[in-house]
Amino acid sequence: MFSNTTEGFEEKTYLSVDGLKLYARDYGAGNPSASVSPPVICLPGLTRNSRDFHQLALILSKDPERPRRVIALDYRGRGRSAWDDNKQNYNLGVESNDVLTACGAFGITQAVFIGTSRGGLILHLIAEMKPELLASVVLNDVGPVLELEGLRHIQAYLANPRRPRDWDDAAGLLRELHEAEFPALSADDWRGMAFAIYRETDDGLVTDIDPAIAEAVIAADFSKPLPDLWKPFGAMAEMALLVIRGETSKLLSKATVGEMLRRHPAARQFTARCQGHAPLLHLDDVAEEIRRFLRDL
Repeated sequence: MFSNTTEGFEEKTYLSVDGLKLYARDYGAGNPSASVSPPVICLPGLTRNSRDFHQLALILSKDPERPRRVIALDYRGRGRSAWDDNKQNYNLGVESNDVLTACGAFGITQAVFIGTSRGGLILHLIAEMKPELLASVVLNDVGPVLELEGLRHIQAYLANPRRPRDWDDAAGLLRELHEAEFPALSADDWRGMAFAIYRETDDGLVTDIDPAIAEAVIAADFSKPLPDLWKPFGAMAEMALLVIRGETSKLLSKATVGEMLRRHPAARQFTARCQGHAPLLHLDDVAEEIRRFLRDL
């Protein structure tokens, strides 16, 4: 495993079971106070990466009351992890096993997991595969049922990409696409989102994923509902659970959240005001709710 220290976190790489070099950011690993509580592992969305969690990870790892080690992962084909030659491996089963491999590489036997969108779907699978690994779970705008409207919305903007000219243009493009769902975001938030989504190349800014991942979503048939995940959700029944829903989310419905709470009466629910899919977790009200959830464990 390779480790390199940068500001606020260490960059680490490890190998998947099939030999791909995968990347993670490790915050607070050198702080003895952060090792008192279980670490937090952050799992991003379908086309996103560890940079989405940078500000939240700094908040949690530097918490004056109870700092925690925070590890944010790049799945294969995203961010600084290697692209897979076998594009069929961009699936929930393989990516779930990569998460388990990461935990083994970092010596983690139990952790708090925060899963945004696809990351939350991965946590449903891990809840069945290795429930003892999950000390508690935060599901960020994801649940056992995904709304077709939200899936088609994701499909639509992936199908019509426009390459930004520069970082200002990238922030403006994201704002143009998503501001109606995210009135809570400031100009700095849009710029931060741009830095998380794009990377610089000799040909300009590009989205930081293997294009095959977006192509698979664009080609998907969302004319019929996807199979639900109520059965694996049931495996979380004994775990502390926080469900975050974006107030304007098209992917996670109020009805699904209501059923999640009915099936898991001890779960907590929080609405990220003036945010859609998927909420930024470092904004004050959301970050404070996550800190409160962690303190109450």
